[in-house]
Amino acid sequence: MRGSAKIQQGRRLKTWSAAQLIPQHPTLSKLREAARHCRACPLWKRGIQTVFGAGAASAKVVFVGEQPGFDEDVAGKPFVGPAGKLLDKALVQAGIAREEVYVTNVVKHFKWESKGQQHIHKKPNAKEIDACLPWLEAELQVLQPEVLVCLGATAAQALLGKDFRVSRQRGEWVPLPLAPHVTATVHPSSILRAPDDETRHAEMARFVADLRRIAEVIHHMEDRQNH
Repeated sequence: MRGSAKIQQGRRLKTWSAAQLIPQHPTLSKLREAARHCRACPLWKRGIQTVFGAGAASAKVVFVGEQPGFDEDVAGKPFVGPAGKLLDKALVQAGIAREEVYVTNVVKHFKWESKGQQHIHKKPNAKEIDACLPWLEAELQVLQPEVLVCLGATAAQALLGKDFRVSRQRGEWVPLPLAPHVTATVHPSSILRAPDDETRHAEMARFVADLRRIAEVIHHMEDRQNH
């Protein structure tokens, strides 16, 4: 059944899993409240708070990133920092209404290492990802999105398989039970890390082009519903 299929990786460890924390008959509000107290992996000791997904339950598109960053950890909301602002800008350029979008992450706590006074992003490992996946599975089950978009390699490999390569397969539609339309593109943070303005503008244009293909799917679906 669409949206309810478990994301099977064959590596989840029972000692590190949020599965037992998922409430019966979940809603987004129930999931968000339950996730506040998640101790399924050690990352809760480092992050300020759980950063759950955000958006309307009626959202047609779900964007999934890797994990919250420092700004998100402080605010308790996903995609509110520089990468989130870039995503918002790209959505406008692509013609996707923000209220049609739900944003979340594979991992709900900020993993970081110290560099002076800064908290620098550190990629979550396989055990941490697997421990947190039940939250994302539950979100998708509740949302039943038309389009699921993985942002960056971590999200793509967690949901689409470890052999998926965003560099080769970005923009491809992947047949999976997670949603009628499943694809992946780069994480907006990668655009911010571009070495110069020319490269940054080119990568932004490619990113917007990926989102416009998603907008076409949404608008086509809306046209079908109106006729």
